Amino acid sequence: MDRQVTKEEVPSYELVEEKIKEIDGSIIILRIFYIFMHIAYKFQLIKNDKLCTVEVPRKLLEGLKNGNIILEKELNEIIYESLEGSDCWNKV
Repeated sequence: MDRQVTKEEVPSYELVEEKIKEIDGSIIILRIFYIFMHIAYKFQLIKNDKLCTVEVPRKLLEGLKNGNIILEKELNEIIYESLEGSDCWNKV
């Protein structure tokens, strides 16, 4: 079972939240889990009555603390591709 974490435990959480809000301001980060087997964070997002899960590697989030532009672009791609994919959003 993946361990649920708080936003304070997630590196560069504010940047992830900002990128999600840029795409759609009505999306809310519901929960965050740390996936030990993949060494990644899984963000569960909710919009209206649909749930979407986005996985972001821990190393990417840790690298963003140094203001790495390349990693920020990679984060944008991960979030955008996940949120725009019709298979991501499932009815709750």
